[in-house]
Amino acid sequence: MQQKLSEADLIINPDGSIYHLNIKPEDLAQTIITVGDPDRISEVSKHFDRIELKKGKREFITHTGYIGQKRITCISTGIGTDNIDIVFNELDALVNIDFNTRLVKSQLTSLDIIRIGTSGAIQPDIPMGTILASSFGLGLDALMQYYIHELSGDEHSILDSFRSDFSHIKGITPYLTAADPTLLNTVGKDMEQGITVTAPGFYAPQGRQVRARNAVPNLINLLNRFKYQNHRITNLEMETAGIYAMAKVLGHKALSVNAILASRVNFQFSSEPGKVVDKAIKMVLEKLV
Repeated sequence: MQQKLSEADLIINPDGSIYHLNIKPEDLAQTIITVGDPDRISEVSKHFDRIELKKGKREFITHTGYIGQKRITCISTGIGTDNIDIVFNELDALVNIDFNTRLVKSQLTSLDIIRIGTSGAIQPDIPMGTILASSFGLGLDALMQYYIHELSGDEHSILDSFRSDFSHIKGITPYLTAADPTLLNTVGKDMEQGITVTAPGFYAPQGRQVRARNAVPNLINLLNRFKYQNHRITNLEMETAGIYAMAKVLGHKALSVNAILASRVNFQFSSEPGKVVDKAIKMVLEKLV
């Protein structure tokens, strides 16, 4: 017999909304766009024909609306895979747990989740302004040490090769998950593609040095030299691997679309970041509808 989820494991607010996201099951569309920056929500929803819902709590802002007949929810996650853990568990709960009985539903729903985020390229042939779809997410953070995460297909081979090449770096337990193939071949079609590394921070974990000394001073060079067959690491950011892994664990489909704002090997940053992000938003929305 299925056991009810406790009030401590699944926290539901008095108004019937999920704890952090502050939205109810009926507020959520089947197609979801995630962005890191709460201010980017309006940059997505301004393209909606109509908006039916605006809610927010902390860094989690949600707009649900329509483009034509297509219902879309756009939600901000904040920065990092710790927030992805919150967002993806709560998105899943909204569609796959009955809030009245606190039981998992007999028929599960699979969501389509597309991240639109910013990133820095680590290959010299990927210029700023590129819109890149992540074929794989390679996580250097600790999130998936807390979940049972099974590998399949090329994930085994690529991860084994990466572990071998980076075995001299202590304290890293990498994980790897592929993008959903359907979303990669539709929304990600005609985009640059490559392995995206997800770091647990913005500065030293991404090879930046300001004042504090880096334990891995040549991180960017190590990453951009990695290759396995026709796969290479193309860019760095802070959410993709967690999104891919949590989507797979929970049975959802995910794709990360990256607006390349920096060239880490050429030490450049875009002078018009807003235009690059808007380009990525328009590309995704056009392909979704």
